[in-house]
Amino acid sequence: MARALVALGSNLGDRAGYLLSGLAALSRAGVRVLRLSRVYETEPVGPPGQGPYLNQVAAVETELEPAELLALLLAVERAHGRVRTERYGPRTLDLDLLDYEGRILDLPGLTLPHPRLHERAFVLVPLLEVAPGWRHPRFGKSARELLLALDAGGVRPYLLEDPGPDLPE
Repeated sequence: MARALVALGSNLGDRAGYLLSGLAALSRAGVRVLRLSRVYETEPVGPPGQGPYLNQVAAVETELEPAELLALLLAVERAHGRVRTERYGPRTLDLDLLDYEGRILDLPGLTLPHPRLHERAFVLVPLLEVAPGWRHPRFGKSARELLLALDAGGVRPYLLEDPGPDLPE
């Protein structure tokens, strides 16, 4: 079994529902979720006019090889209505393979670690929750060191459930 890190994101429709459904689909396909970060809300990267994203990172265990896991992630995205028409455009579900056993790969359609993860606070903040000791395989820096170089002010915890009315003491 191999360990991997997967980022989840959504900014269309039932954003939280898409994250949960994506995780359930991965689980049904035999990918075991070991740790799951909180959900964060962030402003979109890309074309203007998009709504905010919900982002999360999962530490998973799988028997799939990296290319097979990526193929599964893309299939789950498509099953959730993801249509790739515009780079960095809005999406129902985005699943990114961030890391796979610390491997460095440069294949057509698959680069590990994810080529932009070190530039994205909305990935590094939740990644730190599920893999606090993770180090970037190419740069040798910890997730915390990478995050210190970024502005993480726009990465806000998101409450999935309404806590309800205040109860009397």
